[in-house]
Amino acid sequence: MVDWMSSPLASDPARIHTEGHAARVAVEDARDAVAGLLGARNREVVFTSGATEAITAATWGAAERGHHMVVSVVEHSAVRFAAAAHAQITWVGCDATGRVPVDRVREAIDAGTALVHVQWGNHEVGTMQPVAEIVEVCHERGVLLHVDAAQAAGHVPMAFDDLGIDLLSVGAHKLGRPPGVGPLLVRRGLRIRPLLLGGDQERARRAGFENVPAIVGWGAAATALTTGLEREEQEARRLTQRLIDSAVEIPGVTFYGNRDARLPHIVCLGIAGVEPQAVLLGLDQAGIAVHSGSSCASEAIEPSPVLAAMGVDAERSLRISVGWSSTDDDVDAVLAALPVVLERLRRLGHSPGQSPQ
Repeated sequence: MVDWMSSPLASDPARIHTEGHAARVAVEDARDAVAGLLGARNREVVFTSGATEAITAATWGAAERGHHMVVSVVEHSAVRFAAAAHAQITWVGCDATGRVPVDRVREAIDAGTALVHVQWGNHEVGTMQPVAEIVEVCHERGVLLHVDAAQAAGHVPMAFDDLGIDLLSVGAHKLGRPPGVGPLLVRRGLRIRPLLLGGDQERARRAGFENVPAIVGWGAAATALTTGLEREEQEARRLTQRLIDSAVEIPGVTFYGNRDARLPHIVCLGIAGVEPQAVLLGLDQAGIAVHSGSSCASEAIEPSPVLAAMGVDAERSLRISVGWSSTDDDVDAVLAALPVVLERLRRLGHSPGQSPQ
């Protein structure tokens, strides 16, 4: 990326001069790498500014096919808001682990359904959805399927073509890649109207000067993961399993999600009796960066809709994730700090508005 930000060859890939050809080669090499990682063809990869744009483009593009969309209640807000802006919605519930029953998806599809949205893996609890089975249902009913894979790509194997998915959105920063870029995969032969107009970039599917340095960064990470994904997945699963096994031994801590079908890098814990914002601040003071799905600890003004749909406490949760650089020492630090922070807050009789001392 640094080379492409400073190189005299950092030109417009649409130009026919030498510099333009060099930029085009760099973009297409990255496209090949991303396609290989996701199990797709080169021409199915459309570079956008990130997962949010890719989700909106998929939704907008499919909306002209019908007035109705099916959306699971555990989808990311980018999916929920995009779908609600362009269609009437039938919401599909989940079980207590956050997993969406396939039969409920089938029942929600009607003659006017343009698109079904389902995520590959949940962004709060890590539960993975039965994507292959939902693909079959959508094929049977003749409707398009969009899969939000922002949390799953680069963490678990993917086979876009083999599964027969129509549209798949991916971000970049979730797996160590640069922000501001992310592909929308569009199944070969599928034509949907473009969200952005003004030029013929990305084979007229997304107008605008390609972000060459960020795309090159995407390609570099995808290349590394093509041979290293299995190793990273196994290591992430080992680390998070350590977290789960030890954290649930702490009084008042509960595991949320599906133990068998879960993303390898995300753990969600319920923390009874304390406000999560105080827990986040206490852990931050210990050098640990985590998150919560609760309203007081995020940009949202409501409790987590994911946890609410699961029927658990939607206001007191702790989301912990590991990445490619995480180690056993990091896990040890969390397991050492968490019980101390919780015990201190409970001893103080913490209530909303107070901060840890």
